[in-house]
Amino acid sequence: MYNGQQPIFILKEGTTRTSGKGAQSNNIAAAKAVADAVRSTLGPKGMDKMLVDSMGDVVITNDGATILKEMEIEHPAAKMIIEIAKTQEQHCFDGTTSAVVIAGELLKRSEELVEQNVHPTVICEGFRLASDKAVELIDQHGNGVDGKMLSEVSKTALTGKSAGAVKDFLSEIGVKAVLSVAQEDDDGFIVDLDDIKVQKKQGGSIRDSTLVDGIILDKERVHSGMPRSVADAKIALINSAIEVKKTEVDAKIQITDPNMLSQFLDEEEQFLKSLVEKIQQSGANTVICQKGIDDVAQHYMSKAGLFAVRRAKKSDMEALSKATGGRIITNLDDLSEEDLGSASKVEERKIGDSDMIFVEGCPEAKSVSVLLRGGTEHVVDEVKRAFEDAIGVVAVAHEDGAVLTGGGSVIAAISRDLRSYAEGIGGREQMAIEAFSSALEVIPRTLAENAGLDPVNTIIDLRKAHSEGKSTHGVNVFQGGVMDMAKAKVFEPSRVVEQAIQSASETAVMILRIDDVISSKSTGPMGPEDFDGMDM
Repeated sequence: MYNGQQPIFILKEGTTRTSGKGAQSNNIAAAKAVADAVRSTLGPKGMDKMLVDSMGDVVITNDGATILKEMEIEHPAAKMIIEIAKTQEQHCFDGTTSAVVIAGELLKRSEELVEQNVHPTVICEGFRLASDKAVELIDQHGNGVDGKMLSEVSKTALTGKSAGAVKDFLSEIGVKAVLSVAQEDDDGFIVDLDDIKVQKKQGGSIRDSTLVDGIILDKERVHSGMPRSVADAKIALINSAIEVKKTEVDAKIQITDPNMLSQFLDEEEQFLKSLVEKIQQSGANTVICQKGIDDVAQHYMSKAGLFAVRRAKKSDMEALSKATGGRIITNLDDLSEEDLGSASKVEERKIGDSDMIFVEGCPEAKSVSVLLRGGTEHVVDEVKRAFEDAIGVVAVAHEDGAVLTGGGSVIAAISRDLRSYAEGIGGREQMAIEAFSSALEVIPRTLAENAGLDPVNTIIDLRKAHSEGKSTHGVNVFQGGVMDMAKAKVFEPSRVVEQAIQSASETAVMILRIDDVISSKSTGPMGPEDFDGMDM
């Protein structure tokens, strides 16, 4: 009641509303729960998660983005944290867990400031200043990149994954693949990762994985009478069906005489034979067709000694065009020798329990393939995820030409410099910048925790080393204490750290500015109690 009047309802029935500090603490609790869910996967000693979906499918991984994608999360603030991981994965391919953990810690520290009556907008302003300063400081810690450095970046990305035991082997394949497809322009290098086709097949060991200077197709020959292997292949890439053309409108053919039927069938056969002859006249001995190939055409191709594959994917056709130098033809009448691609060998091989086509030895291939093997389906899936992250960070480092030392060394150096920077700012923003600085230390602290080390002693040792000017020292997760990450050859692209800090601070600011949650769902917004079971 208000002055004896009836209350006015502006929201529909079932709508719930949480405002003020209650809304902020709910959102922060949700964000912290998401960060805690992936925190134990961080670093070389991080553990894996087993995720079972409603269909019973199992995913075993320690990739932050995959874990958060597979978890069916409802809370709107928690979904915002998941967006950080998605952005990090799209732009940097690595550092997803770090970005989420930093965001969770920033919100935890900001909650402490809110309890001290520091206004959220003041905290947001301090976080913005700290984030901008951190990006400036990152540039000062950058190292140049060469072929050897790219290999170290790849090994660092693979360390701690299930493929870490063979990181040297996979790094060599990954770096070769990236350098094969890298193209130089005025600003440096551009790497299109779509030019690296990653295929997986269970069976065998991870060391059976191979890099092919061409394309691997998960297909087989259309006819058993065709040769299994073709040397010095001249490849016709055809985007139309090698079949009898159907009329676009409904048509009816009336046959009144058995001879007419025979004549009609002969005409169809002659048409298909003429198509195969056109392919032969162009000089092609291999046909990759995006559409279907008629059974009669298959017979004539087999007799002519052609090697043919049908229903290839559009992406595979484009990759073949880049790799072999051939042009994709829509009309067979236009096929000529200039349109053909070339490869030293096209061969069908038995891989695991199925056949695959290998198009190898492409001169100046601008598209390559990697075949990854593993003992079981879950192993090969995780190897593929780890390998794609590794080639991603190699591509990023090659494009940007700048890497940083890992192991929490750069994060610790930025944290130290931000404390000095905060002293010159003054006002309540100084408290927010100091909170930001302390929040960044969650990375080395988590690395230590996951390795079974004492986090307090590790942070003290790290601060001491940095106060002595040892800015490349980070957490030694294998022997304990701290060590020089440059000597240990632990490197990561500068873009990974920069993006993680920026997206974590931007999302933390966005969540902090929310003081009212209006939910039209009858269930209402989730509180901290809904997240009790999320620590996995």
